[in-house]
Amino acid sequence: MDPETLGASLRRLSGVRDQALEQALRETVTACVDLFDVTGSGLMVADEQNTLRYVAASDGPGRELELIQSDTGQGPCVDTFVHNRVVATEDLVTDERWPADRPAVEELGVRAMLGVPVRLSGIVVGSLDVYRSEPGVWDDTEIAALQRYADVIEATMHAALRAHSADELASQLQYALDYRVVIERAVGFLMGRDGVGAVAAFDVLRRAARHDRRRIADVAQQLLDTGRMRG
Repeated sequence: MDPETLGASLRRLSGVRDQALEQALRETVTACVDLFDVTGSGLMVADEQNTLRYVAASDGPGRELELIQSDTGQGPCVDTFVHNRVVATEDLVTDERWPADRPAVEELGVRAMLGVPVRLSGIVVGSLDVYRSEPGVWDDTEIAALQRYADVIEATMHAALRAHSADELASQLQYALDYRVVIERAVGFLMGRDGVGAVAAFDVLRRAARHDRRRIADVAQQLLDTGRMRG
């Protein structure tokens, strides 16, 4: 990445933290496109069901990509969020890890994709993603730079929470921050009991919460207390 381009972008973004949180995050996400020479970018943040929800995107395909992953519970952003690590694919259309996404993704022109965890106080609360319209490998310098850029997003979120912002997104962030540990413990419980992976265990909690119209943190706590998610 060109240091002068990065410096100019960060100086421009330094003023957005006094704006409304969603507007500030839109500015930050849009800046990704020029900074990292990608086709598009987006940001997803956990809601009260600990399901990733669309917050901002640089373009229409980026927004649709986030909505697809939120609906299916599959994709690089979901894996990034659950595993708290970078997840990359050279070609989302042919990658067999997320079969539920493939039919819809083929029409979007999204190929190479990279997801980076977004954290608050060390706790993952969302995912920043970038994509290109052609297949390709993400090199180590790109990954490292995007991880550093996620720190800009964290600083923006922290500023909003310190200001006791009352908007819906700030409340959503605070909930994700407060209950992430309980949910992670419940995921670990299901992994050990049922012999499944983290993403599958997370999806079990998510579906149980949706079925009963309860918060996923309440379902997780009941599971830890009783060994059951219902009844």
